Amino acid sequence: MSVFVINPLTDPRWNALVQSHPQASVFHSTAWLRALEQSYGYTCEALTTAKPGEPLTDGLVYCRVQSWLTGARIVSLPFADHCQPLAGAEGSLEKLVKGLTKIAGKWKYIELRPVDSAPISAGALGLHPSAAFAFHQLDLAPDAEAILKSFHKDHIQRKLRRAEREQLEIVSGNSDALLDSFYSLLMLTRRRHQLPPQPRSWFKGLIQHFGDDLHIWAASHQGRAIASILTLSAPRVEVYKYGCSDATMHNMGGMQAVMWKAIQFAKQRGAVSFDFGRSDLSNEGLISYKNQWGTVQSTVTYYRNIAVEHKESAAGSGLAGKVFSILPDPCLAAVGRALYKHMG
Repeated sequence: MSVFVINPLTDPRWNALVQSHPQASVFHSTAWLRALEQSYGYTCEALTTAKPGEPLTDGLVYCRVQSWLTGARIVSLPFADHCQPLAGAEGSLEKLVKGLTKIAGKWKYIELRPVDSAPISAGALGLHPSAAFAFHQLDLAPDAEAILKSFHKDHIQRKLRRAEREQLEIVSGNSDALLDSFYSLLMLTRRRHQLPPQPRSWFKGLIQHFGDDLHIWAASHQGRAIASILTLSAPRVEVYKYGCSDATMHNMGGMQAVMWKAIQFAKQRGAVSFDFGRSDLSNEGLISYKNQWGTVQSTVTYYRNIAVEHKESAAGSGLAGKVFSILPDPCLAAVGRALYKHMG
């Protein structure tokens, strides 16, 4: 069984695999890959055991991240919460991982981000756990009323009633105006967390390539933007990828309102689950918040081909975090533009 390198952005067989494979996600899509390539300059490739001209039955997609700051490495995939290797026949996963290890050569490391790590951790693939995160999903099979009743009565249901009493305006779309509002709140949120924001060009790229499969959900009170989230749509799953808010208005229930609107939308379009994404295990507040939505919590483990000592994220701590919290908006945005291409 040989392994072949393909370009998933130009090989039409990749789209066919993503559409048919049960473990494919929005992060496998060419929309995500094109945004990565356009915004950060990463080189996207995939390995498969299918010969040229044959339909793809498996695939392992990855990006080459070349950075003088964080080292040259191969990641599957940058900025994706998870990216399951799309295995095919028995033995194909082992062949794909070994092929990727061979391709890596003198690169610093390869990193895989599977949702289901059982076939990786149980096999003799030479991979070691490098990081672990909490992962939350909401089952959309019950009817909308049952889903609503599964939410925490105080922290979610009560907040939704408050949002209704306050007559918050909830809108969705992917217009420039909505992106401007979203990004302003993102700047507030990242500053609050003592972190630089992702480049605005990244979100422009996502909108360009996902089109109507990307929604920005925004809540405003008397014309003032107070909360916003960004979701990505796949046929069976809606993915909550980014969220931001004005902390001084949290009592209004804006975040709960936009999240519930997104969940209702996902339910109505036929999605079977709502992906709340990953959370640092040290972020107990965020994990607790996601648990309040009636979700199922699991663990996502990342793997590298080198042994590493796992440490909890120190993002936003120390002197750098304090500097980020006081930088003027243009300077903070410039830091994000400079750093994020090294962080994939």
